[in-house]
Amino acid sequence: MLGFGRTDLDTIFLDAGNTLVGMDPMVVTAHLRSEGIVAAPEAFVRAEAAARPALSSWLMAGTSSEARATMAFFVARILERLGVADVSLERAGALVAGLRARVPTERLWSRVLPGVPAALAALRAAGLGLVVVSNSDGTVEQALARVGLRDLVDAVVDSAVVGMEKPAPGIFAHALALVGGCAARTLHVGDLYAVDVVGARGLGLHAVLLDPFDDWPEVDCPRVADLAALTRALGIAG
Repeated sequence: MLGFGRTDLDTIFLDAGNTLVGMDPMVVTAHLRSEGIVAAPEAFVRAEAAARPALSSWLMAGTSSEARATMAFFVARILERLGVADVSLERAGALVAGLRARVPTERLWSRVLPGVPAALAALRAAGLGLVVVSNSDGTVEQALARVGLRDLVDAVVDSAVVGMEKPAPGIFAHALALVGGCAARTLHVGDLYAVDVVGARGLGLHAVLLDPFDDWPEVDCPRVADLAALTRALGIAG
């Protein structure tokens, strides 16, 4: 149960990473293998999702989701779930630095998540405005264009471009102003409770957490597995 329906909404805000696109597991696991860490791509996908609640707890302290230390912490937690023992933040940080040196952000985040294009098309066909609201490094719009998703949304708000990042209410207010939206009739969808749910609620938006593997059973917000499941929950044919 979402607690709201299609008739309660005019606009949907969408996180980008792990909502529309994910890290390419082939790219990541190839880099890990070059560093002596062997993991199957499907195992990486599962471990990455399982590490998100720990990342959310880390971010609750007010740390930026784009900070180097944040990504190092996240990678350390992913590696733990892959069975790699005693991963220090220093080691994880070195892995992140090596990956970033080899792979541009838009290439790393290039796996279109299952069902996303059809879900976006269905939401748009139902008359909903769609805005991407993402914490990133200025490459989100380019990355979405590269994988064929940019034309399926009405606007893109990138934290590095606007100078504000989730969960600060300013980035949501900026997105609302961009499309003439109303907070009470807007839903934000994302994958991190501390960033997406807390941020959206701070400005009075509805919020839904994406939880593909049921890793967040204790949170106090609606959860869906993916955008296709959200579309169905809103009663919209995909």
